[in-house]
Amino acid sequence: MSDHSFPDPAVLAFDGGSTKTDAVLVSSTGSVLGRARVGPSNHQLVGLEGMIRSLGEAVAAVAEDAHLPDRTVPVCTTGVYCLAGVDLPVDEQKIAPAIGDMGWTDGVILRNDTFAVSRAGTTAPWGVGVVCGTGMNCAAVGPDGRTVRFPALAELSGDFAPGGAWLGLRALGLALRAGDGRGATTTLSELVPAHLGEPDAEAVLTGIYTGAIPYARLFELARVLLDAAADGDALARQAADTLADEVAAFVRAAVDRLGLKDEPVEVVLGGGIFDTRDTAFHERVAAGVHEAAPGARLVRLDAPPVLGAALIGLDSIGAPPSALAALRRALTISPGS
Repeated sequence: MSDHSFPDPAVLAFDGGSTKTDAVLVSSTGSVLGRARVGPSNHQLVGLEGMIRSLGEAVAAVAEDAHLPDRTVPVCTTGVYCLAGVDLPVDEQKIAPAIGDMGWTDGVILRNDTFAVSRAGTTAPWGVGVVCGTGMNCAAVGPDGRTVRFPALAELSGDFAPGGAWLGLRALGLALRAGDGRGATTTLSELVPAHLGEPDAEAVLTGIYTGAIPYARLFELARVLLDAAADGDALARQAADTLADEVAAFVRAAVDRLGLKDEPVEVVLGGGIFDTRDTAFHERVAAGVHEAAPGARLVRLDAPPVLGAALIGLDSIGAPPSALAALRRALTISPGS
């Protein structure tokens, strides 16, 4: 730029998901020049054209927020696109060229969004990240730069307890089975319909079947089940334990594949499921992780994942530690905020 009073943009970073896309433009010293949030960019939901449209809206919005002088693309040299739905090599093969053709950045670093979660919580460029919200995924980077990821396509890819969606469905299933005699008694028989304003679990089923109750509301029942587990419901406890074991299984597989068993690896936990008050769930996750890697340090993510995407970009250009620290201070969410 000719105006040297304005820091040169160095990294344009995205965290794109199924409900929203966050973008941030940063300088090589870690200054935040612009931020934006637009709609979803998961190509599995909005298609490739919808993904490009959302990313384009984010580019325009972040450039406007940064008050960039009139200029054509590229906005900067390094673009980091951490996007939900980048699960398999075939996804990369069609998404990377589509993004590259837009010319928003000179270079394109394409990752699954779980890598952004991991990097947002680690003090070093390597570590393990697990996202457990509506769905679940895990990504890891070793000290030598090798990576591990999982398809995360629910039961299709062998995920036997894939996050809050599964847990919510299990809550309704347990309530129904208790009512029709197939299962044991559970407080979920009352808690599930009460949460959705229905008289009983069968009415919930009918509402979901007819569309009177949006299917997505089932995902709210994950928290209902975890609360029931915390309060001592045996069937809810079994389901919560199954999910905790699945979290640990992801971490164990990543640790084994990268040879991190004896390393002080940071394991970042992100996603709404980890907000539960069910202490037994947290304890079971921790026990499973430490069985896989005794020296592991669990980190509950308290920063937006787009921070991780931006840090990946700064790592790639060899930015100094002071820049990484400055960016983390600028973007980290204070506890309770």
